[in-house]
Amino acid sequence: MSFNNFLSTSENRQVSLKFARQGASKNSDMVGILFIMTIDPDVCTKSEIPFADVSQVGFFEGKEAEILFTTHTIFRIDKIQQTHDDHTDRLWKVHLTLVGNDNHELNTLTAHVRDEVNLKAPIRGWSQLAFILLKVGEPAKAKKLYKILLQNASSDKERSDYNHYLGWAYDDMGEYSKALSSYDQALEIRKIALPPNHPDLATSYNNIGNVYAKISEHSKALSSYERSLEIRKIALPPNHPDFAQSYNNIGSVYDNMGEYSKALSSYERSLEIQKIALPPNHPNLATSYNNIGVVYKDMGEYSKALSFLEKAHEIDRKTLPPNHPNIAQSKRKIELLKKKM
Repeated sequence: MSFNNFLSTSENRQVSLKFARQGASKNSDMVGILFIMTIDPDVCTKSEIPFADVSQVGFFEGKEAEILFTTHTIFRIDKIQQTHDDHTDRLWKVHLTLVGNDNHELNTLTAHVRDEVNLKAPIRGWSQLAFILLKVGEPAKAKKLYKILLQNASSDKERSDYNHYLGWAYDDMGEYSKALSSYDQALEIRKIALPPNHPDLATSYNNIGNVYAKISEHSKALSSYERSLEIRKIALPPNHPDFAQSYNNIGSVYDNMGEYSKALSSYERSLEIQKIALPPNHPNLATSYNNIGVVYKDMGEYSKALSFLEKAHEIDRKTLPPNHPNIAQSKRKIELLKKKM
């Protein structure tokens, strides 16, 4: 993680703890975060990460043991855990380790993000910034940029892409009618400008299906997902990860419609593809195991449900932080199921 401004820290735990408690006490919807940082001065020197002891200057001279880090200093998140405190029950500790420019994990992640941005937003400048804003959960800011970009678009590809991402922004904001309108506009342009089985058309149909699913328009969602799958069968190689997405989405619609045998068939097909395309403990596998387990539970086949829910829980335990809510949720599902057996 990185901080987008100068980072004021303290060597005095009680100083930082006071600020964390203040955050937790403001209202019941907030928690306090105490960042505990491990700093190797050699990493700062090698990577030219400036920091300074400012404890003897400024308004709090000699009182806060303050260390100031430069902007965009990067840390690895090692552990997140809730901590006991006599003043509040909403205090968490986040253990961080400073990383330098030569950190392999950081460079791998940076390269992955750069490749994704260049693929999805090849035009440098505002287009890439808007896409990054979408990815980091700032859809309202992304929407403003995409509206400007759309007004100045000079090609069918630009107009279709900007409408598509504008739909994504509206979707993330919960403005589903506007999301559908933007997705539909992108689809209409792509249907004219692209070959009939282009992968971008499959993406459009899939995202339209996502919106219909969220507003419980099950038949429309199913129709869009199935059209997306038809195109992907022609456009993509066998066992491409997008097939797993399609089958999972179709299964979800059938599940919500109470058609459990059809849901189970789709979920199982998704899982088969994921086992080929993904590492053995990928979080998406946990999602598939969970979905299949829930369907078996709804069908009254509790022993089969238990087997799949336990597989989901095992992956969650291996891949998520110890206090991640998914671990508690999957454990709770298993406990409730065992009471029915």
